[in-house]
Amino acid sequence: MTEFSELGLSPEILQAVFNTGYTTATPIQAEAIPVALTGKDVLGIAQTGTGKTAAFTLPMIERLAAGRSRARMPRALVIAPTRELADQVSASFERYSAGQARKLSWALLIGGVSFNDQQLKLDRGVDVLIATPGRLLDHFERGKLLLTGVQILVVDEADRMLDMGFIPDIERIFKLTPPKKQILFFSATMPPEITRLTKQFLNDPVRIEVAKPATTAETISQHIVRIPTSDPKAKRTALRMLIEKEGIKNGIVFCNRKSEVDIVAKSLRTHGLDAAAIHGDLDQQTRMRTLDAFRNGDLKLLCASDVAARGLDIPDVSHVFNYDVPHHAEDYVHRIGRTGRAGKSGRALMIVTPADAKNIDKVLKLIGQEPEEIVLEGVDFTAIHDTPRDDRKGGRGPARGRDRDRDRDRERGRGRDGEVRPPRRERTEPQAIEGHEASPVEPAQTEAAQAAPEAGTERDTHSRRSRTARSDGRTSADAAPRAPRTSEPAEAPARNSRQEPSGRRRDSSQDEDRQGGKPVVGFGSELPAFLNRPTTSGQK
Repeated sequence: MTEFSELGLSPEILQAVFNTGYTTATPIQAEAIPVALTGKDVLGIAQTGTGKTAAFTLPMIERLAAGRSRARMPRALVIAPTRELADQVSASFERYSAGQARKLSWALLIGGVSFNDQQLKLDRGVDVLIATPGRLLDHFERGKLLLTGVQILVVDEADRMLDMGFIPDIERIFKLTPPKKQILFFSATMPPEITRLTKQFLNDPVRIEVAKPATTAETISQHIVRIPTSDPKAKRTALRMLIEKEGIKNGIVFCNRKSEVDIVAKSLRTHGLDAAAIHGDLDQQTRMRTLDAFRNGDLKLLCASDVAARGLDIPDVSHVFNYDVPHHAEDYVHRIGRTGRAGKSGRALMIVTPADAKNIDKVLKLIGQEPEEIVLEGVDFTAIHDTPRDDRKGGRGPARGRDRDRDRDRERGRGRDGEVRPPRRERTEPQAIEGHEASPVEPAQTEAAQAAPEAGTERDTHSRRSRTARSDGRTSADAAPRAPRTSEPAEAPARNSRQEPSGRRRDSSQDEDRQGGKPVVGFGSELPAFLNRPTTSGQK
């Protein structure tokens, strides 16, 4: 066992470590800290819960003790995949740097909080910047941050960033920082993409591997519970039986889907258990409030998605329950790594159904051991069935579905309010007028008859405007009687034969009298002046 006092740390940092209750370094700390103090690149491979945070935080504080920060130009940068893990790193940095003669400044850049508050810290200048990739690049693209002064770059939980799709962002951040810098690179597993990244950007790193990649801690006792059905209600019943049987102090329940996290948490609360949910769809304040309640012991059960598997540093978690077998076998290692931390013992239990055959085989192959099986007696799980929720009762659904329902209602004679209405009759023949026989009307004529009132009204309005603009009705077009159009429907002439005002009727009569009772033709008795001008030969 290696003491912290043997690692070459300053008395101020040693005192801060002793104040937290630690005296003996973990294997990853004992090997990584001396190398990092020399300024060399480090590639650390160790499972979660082995103290990797202190392995890069302590030497970083030691090296940054000399020098001063500049506005918008941090001297050290720590990249973490999740908000919770970034917050954990910031708490460790604050705790271990408390005894420094010159207090080091730091800023936490994560989503879900105000840009302005983060910007104020950057403007004042920080020594250490702890961030998630997305929020860091947001500040950079706004021109509020420069990365040309970075001397130390730390990448924590690199394999988790690969799972979350952050590798392109990490590559961009590497290229935005100076070529000459120290890189501390930590990962629990080494998939091919992570290996390619280390070969591309690390400069002759010292590889520190304290355990085989993706292995579980010896302080964790692992168990599985097999049930003969994949029904969600049966799984929730098995989970409650395990919780009651174990007599837990506190525990974390992991689910594969965020929607399932909410359902399981609600089910546990319904049956009288103290549980709350935490996943990526919740706002940051709710996530931090729930996490603080779990850390302080005010919350007994925490239902979480895999986003929380890498960011929870709670030293005394007694149990971890895998409600779902993880899709990726590596996630199993990180999930159960929330218990059995710092040398304490822990228990991990996993519910396995027939649908989990492929995933459980991958997990067993990865960990290289067969967990002890627990049998739940007294319940026939095959008789438990979950009642599916009827989405139609909620009145929700895509607009296209509502349109189809509306069309069906119309076909069945129902209105929008559901009231049964008589079917609409199509008018195929006109009403018979008293004393006359009704004649069949073609569909085109029916449409023309419906459009005739609007057309007739428009023509009347135009005619009245034209006659008002002209003086004394000099044009023959307005005075001449209009011959009835045979193609017009029967109702249209009646609407168009509206009587004009009496003054207009007298004007038309006077025009006819001046022409001897004949209708006015052309310009009438008056010729325009341009027609009386003499013409010149040769011009048209």
